[in-house]
Amino acid sequence: MMLDRFYPIFDSAKWLERLLPLGIKLVQLRIKDMPEDILRDEIRNARDLCKLHDCTLVVNDYWQIALDEKCDFIHLGQEDLDHADIKAIRSAGLRIGISTHDRAELERAMALAPDYIALGPIYPTILKKMKWHEQGVEKLTKWRALIGDTPLIAIGGMNIDRAAGAFQAGADVVSAVTDITLNANPEARVKAWLEATR
Repeated sequence: MMLDRFYPIFDSAKWLERLLPLGIKLVQLRIKDMPEDILRDEIRNARDLCKLHDCTLVVNDYWQIALDEKCDFIHLGQEDLDHADIKAIRSAGLRIGISTHDRAELERAMALAPDYIALGPIYPTILKKMKWHEQGVEKLTKWRALIGDTPLIAIGGMNIDRAAGAFQAGADVVSAVTDITLNANPEARVKAWLEATR
């Protein structure tokens, strides 16, 4: 299945409610540190909003809730792989995207036959403290050669101007977070992203 080339990441269902009507077709819900009952509500709301707008929802980290709530796609970081029940995830038919930063992580991820591989941060990012420095677009080209037909996501410090270079280097999809959420006009920014990536 083809993934849309634009992949925004939001930390609440409110963002989805606000921006999915603009035509987003692939979105990640990435929430950190929230009581489980509220978290479950957020994931349910996001799932229902995505159904309504014919958008693919990817739930970050919380694979067990994603399973319970009949979501169909999860994103796992390398630490998540340590305790995720991949067998249960696969037998429930969930698709899986996995974060990678170096060759060892890439090999570990590819052994699980993921539905996409994410590489980042491509550029410096203000979003989270990372032990990984910027990877650069050249690394996308290396990853492209190593992963065959598996979709490749470029993430970290991405904006519309940088997207073209990421696509040229081999990315199938570009992911954006703060370029939208910190923008003075997120709606206009999403429209511009959609125009640039479709």
